[in-house]
Amino acid sequence: MNSHKHWLLPEGIDELLPAQARRLEALRRHLLDQFASWGYQLVITPFIEYLDSLLTGAGKDLERQTFKMTDQISGRLLGIRADITPQAARIDAHQLCCGEPNRLCYIGSVFRTRSDGFSASRSPLQIGAELYGHAGVESDVEVLCLMMATLTTAGVENVFLDLGHVGVFRGLSRQARLDQEQENALFAALQRKAVPEIRSLVESFALDQSLAQMFVELAGLNGRADVLAQAREKLQSANDEVKSAIDEVEQAGQLLQRCLPDLPVHYDLAELRAYQYQTGLVFAAFVPGSGKEIARGGRYDHIGEKFGRARPATGFSADLKTLMRFGQKPQPVAQEKIFAPWRREAELDRLITTLREQGKIVVRELPGQTGDARSMGCSHVLVEQDDGWKIQPLTNE
Repeated sequence: MNSHKHWLLPEGIDELLPAQARRLEALRRHLLDQFASWGYQLVITPFIEYLDSLLTGAGKDLERQTFKMTDQISGRLLGIRADITPQAARIDAHQLCCGEPNRLCYIGSVFRTRSDGFSASRSPLQIGAELYGHAGVESDVEVLCLMMATLTTAGVENVFLDLGHVGVFRGLSRQARLDQEQENALFAALQRKAVPEIRSLVESFALDQSLAQMFVELAGLNGRADVLAQAREKLQSANDEVKSAIDEVEQAGQLLQRCLPDLPVHYDLAELRAYQYQTGLVFAAFVPGSGKEIARGGRYDHIGEKFGRARPATGFSADLKTLMRFGQKPQPVAQEKIFAPWRREAELDRLITTLREQGKIVVRELPGQTGDARSMGCSHVLVEQDDGWKIQPLTNE
């Protein structure tokens, strides 16, 4: 009775038709070649693995996003990857074990229990790059510049950058000695920039007046580069962790100005995306009309600690399908498609093999099939002439 619904997909799960898939594959190849030119080596991670390994250092948000099941062999819990970043960190910490900076990149489908707003899909094609083994802001800026180069290659225009640092809020929280419940409540209010709620919360926590006011001021510390000077003034009673975070944001902004002088940068010191596992600079790219970021990243030091090696780490990721949707990159040039008749002749078989080896598309007619060369989308046809088989363009007749 419901057979007409058998073609429906679950909400948030999508598929690509031939034209879309061809465009996506062309973009994938361009981006991986670009990553390689920056020294980032491709890794391919497992689609499913033990849950405790998959969620190491990732925070509760990723745990809620992960599909879980029981391994019928070991009896242990398995998870379908919802993010490739922790897997890449495991490879760096456990498999490669090098002391020098290590650059890795990846691309693969991830599956999530619900959309996280980063992508409307629950099955994004995640692409990203990670840099391990360097703790300075210079590596953050390298990754950030690679993210912007990725968007340029994808043909995404009118990009602006949001730049922040989780150390500002984290440092204030430590200075105020907030418990986890208090920190979570302030975190949620800051994400909404809900100043009256923040004021009410800090009053209920009975904080020192100076500390309470700094939390209130933090919500408004966003704008152009001059907001950093305002931050130093309004957070002058903050601890060294907060002041160091502001310095790092300023240093990153200065390096970006040299590398990408035309990039519009918006500073937001209350930006706390991925707060659960980010440890330093955080950044995200936006375009008009997107509503949500189309690429994001930041520093997440010590993620490899549970794999045996705590390494500084920074990286970014994006959904390739989202980049394709917002990108203006020209469609791949269509190749000529040749229709070959159904005849088993040695000369014809050899010609078809040669044409395919040359990169041509040859579609072989099947006995009794419906549809001719034109209906099959072919632009040329193989025709037998006195001096052998020849390729001829289809006429409009």
